[in-house]
Amino acid sequence: MIEESLILEFYKSLKNTLNKKILERELKIKEVENKIITIIGPRRAGKTYFLFQLLRELKDNNFIYLDFENLALRDLNIKEIYQVISQIYIQIEGKEPKYIFLDEIQNIKNWESLVRTLLDKKKYFIFVTGSSSKLLSKEIATQLRGRSLSYLLLPFSFREFLRAKGLEFEKYLSFKEKGLLLNHLEAYLKFGGFPEVVLEKNLVKKEKILKEYLDLVLFKDVIDRFNIKQIKLMKVLFKFVLNSYSSELTIKSLINKIRTTGVNPSNTTVYKYISYLEDSFYFFFVSKFDYKIHLRESWPKKVYLVDTGLSLPFRFSQDKGKLMENVVFLELKRRENVNPFQEIYYYKTKNGKEIDFLVKDRDKLELIEVCYEFDEEHKKKLIKAMKELGLKESLCITWDEEEVIEEKGFRIKLVPLWKWLLGVE
Repeated sequence: MIEESLILEFYKSLKNTLNKKILERELKIKEVENKIITIIGPRRAGKTYFLFQLLRELKDNNFIYLDFENLALRDLNIKEIYQVISQIYIQIEGKEPKYIFLDEIQNIKNWESLVRTLLDKKKYFIFVTGSSSKLLSKEIATQLRGRSLSYLLLPFSFREFLRAKGLEFEKYLSFKEKGLLLNHLEAYLKFGGFPEVVLEKNLVKKEKILKEYLDLVLFKDVIDRFNIKQIKLMKVLFKFVLNSYSSELTIKSLINKIRTTGVNPSNTTVYKYISYLEDSFYFFFVSKFDYKIHLRESWPKKVYLVDTGLSLPFRFSQDKGKLMENVVFLELKRRENVNPFQEIYYYKTKNGKEIDFLVKDRDKLELIEVCYEFDEEHKKKLIKAMKELGLKESLCITWDEEEVIEEKGFRIKLVPLWKWLLGVE
């Protein structure tokens, strides 16, 4: 049942929120006729405030915004939501909306029917957000039939992190400026880029927020959403996968670790539960590159976190190399918004040496290694990988080394992490 007083109160608070200062995000989106724009990503990455950014960029204020995490709206069915859009909004504003923004749409049953009806009948410009990868991708593919464009919003990039701190750096730095920049990069690796964490100055509160995020995704986005029965198994699995970030993982090794805790899961259950973790957007599983598609889709896989700060409560010692690698993965992932044909893999040479990333863009391949310090071993395996793949150049992202190494017709470019993240190579 529609509580009009709650909806009126919601709109009153919305106008106050839109007057607040909002940090502009790098993701660029424009409305497209006859296409639903979907913005997907993890909770707390800033999807709601990104919608507010889009609202401010509109040429007019002829829009309706509905947040389905809000008490006034989350229990409505699709017919009632349609009534809010088609009747109550006009009652409030005296005109029909042109733009429709639907936030956290996965909370509404049969939401895809609603947005398809709105698109067909009224020709609105429609924007939706959601925190469930499979729910959105599956429903969009089957119900919206190519009528949607999807974008991934992750926590702050390092560029956004610096802007949130009110800092700007040029390509050429003084020693003092470089020292300050590297200090901020250390903080970015340690605490990550979730907006609330970045803006919080108290270090203890930062840690508490990250712990709360982990509890939120485990219990709300995984255990509650999928009605998990084997809660102990999921908790153990969650912890082991979290601790495996920037590392290769096999199902067999994972099950063996789980069994040390007294839990004896089946392969089928572990595969299913991993898919639930992936669905939360807090974990990404990257395949090993192979020219054969079925081998690319099989295990083992490498695990990455949606934010390096999530590893903090379980981090016994700082492994800067792993944190750097995870940050590089996230930056590569952001680039898929502007390059949808990009695919991210890792590569293993024929003698079993691992290269962190192989980025495929149509028929073009790029090898990327990430390390704190470059050494002879890194050089040898990159040259071997280039030989196997028929490449002449590769990239190595380091903490602070910058040079070009040429040997036997092969070229390895060393670039500091800060330069690569800021795009000032």
